[in-house]
Amino acid sequence: MIDVTEHREMLLAAAAGTAAVAGSYLVTGWTPSFVVRPVDQAIVNLTPGSIVTLAIETVGDAGHLIHIAMAFAAVIGLFGAVAFAGLRLSARVDRSSVGAAAAGAGSWLLAAGLTRSPVQALGVALPVAAVVVIGGLPLTSTGPASGDDSPVSGVSSGAVDAVRRRTLGGVAGALGLVAAAIVGRRSLATDDEPLADAPRSEGATARLREVESASLAVASDNLLGMVSPIGEFYNVDIAEFDPAVTAAEWSLTFTGETGSERTVTFDELTDRPVEHRAVTLRCVGEDLNGRKLDNAVWTGTPIRPLLESVDPRGECDCAMLRGEDGYYVQFPVDVLADGFLAWGMNGKELPLGHGHPVRVLIPGHWGETNVKWLSEIELLNVEADGYWEERGWKGTGEVKTVAKLWDEGITELDDGRVELAGHAYAGTRGIERVEVSTDGGDLWTDATLSDPLPDADVWRQWRHVFDPDGAHEVVVRAVDGEGTRQLREPSDPSPTGSSGWVRRTVGQ
Repeated sequence: MIDVTEHREMLLAAAAGTAAVAGSYLVTGWTPSFVVRPVDQAIVNLTPGSIVTLAIETVGDAGHLIHIAMAFAAVIGLFGAVAFAGLRLSARVDRSSVGAAAAGAGSWLLAAGLTRSPVQALGVALPVAAVVVIGGLPLTSTGPASGDDSPVSGVSSGAVDAVRRRTLGGVAGALGLVAAAIVGRRSLATDDEPLADAPRSEGATARLREVESASLAVASDNLLGMVSPIGEFYNVDIAEFDPAVTAAEWSLTFTGETGSERTVTFDELTDRPVEHRAVTLRCVGEDLNGRKLDNAVWTGTPIRPLLESVDPRGECDCAMLRGEDGYYVQFPVDVLADGFLAWGMNGKELPLGHGHPVRVLIPGHWGETNVKWLSEIELLNVEADGYWEERGWKGTGEVKTVAKLWDEGITELDDGRVELAGHAYAGTRGIERVEVSTDGGDLWTDATLSDPLPDADVWRQWRHVFDPDGAHEVVVRAVDGEGTRQLREPSDPSPTGSSGWVRRTVGQ
């Protein structure tokens, strides 16, 4: 005997869970109030560090897709289970409205608890209740009992047809809500709207021109110059959902081992002395020749005066920086004092994904130290591990020297020669020269470098042209401003960042 009731309730429960996610997305969009967000955050926080490192080194950015897919599946399962209980209740009392009310109330309580948003939780509860109403009607019919023409013993053909219609109606309704959510949110999307000018960014345009003027003339149309466009600047977060913090809501609080605690509002911060600094960031988790290296002109103010105003104390001379996304990193106070609080990027306000409204920039250190959505600086008495250090990484040190050679930096010229071009970065040590070998490392030639900039923490471009005669093993290495050559031996990103000479085969 086929248990039609059990099968249809499982199918309807899955449809209800899907409708719950779609309803939440339709109401909230891809924001922290989306019901998937807290589950995704929990998965990120609970995943062992060894698994995180394995994912970063094997699948890279696709690792985010894995944990967000897990979060979606978990949420669909959670609300599907609530809907299944409602369907069972409907069958027991022979009233679909009772089961729908119970499923709707249970879904609302669960969603409100997850998102802390009771009103928006209705976007979850109502679709679940609707699917239970459609599918929870009793399995009865006035038609004749089934015989050989019915797949279910003891159930009339008319009843089976009615159940099929209701089941298909519930599933179709859920899929329709998914489509409506996608179409509806796209119509409301504002991602293409231009960013507003950053507060007090009047000098940023001139600074951008100055930085760009140092760019080398290269044949490649796709190789970045000295400034990365905002939309192309790499972006790494610990989770998929960025905090939504307005400038009016934002504040930075100094706590812990201080002579006096202090809270600074956004207006107070932007009233302070302004600078437009060119600062390069490199991700500690990128491969040796990876593409998580970019440069921008940032508008903001030095952190030292604010830090000194709270009279830092504590035996470790260290501080924990915290962001609104739950991320945290510990840093020495003397290094933090050279940092920069930025509220602008290339003359525009910080995009949401880059820490709007305020992030910190720590000169010469890995990108992981530059906390976005910065909200607290706690002065510590005892050292403590940061987010990534708890997961086995040691990325709070100075960035390693690297010279890059990406695909777009290899160009065949009209005269048959080959142009090699790229970027080199060594943090505040600067780049003294870039050396290129076209024979696997036997002979070396100094590449042409872009003009140096007064900024302490900025990359330089390099360029070299040679006559090919078949396949060449090109090797690129940089020498920093202290005369130290880029490390030769390759290393994985974990735990202290990748290193090694970049090697590419060029020509045929």
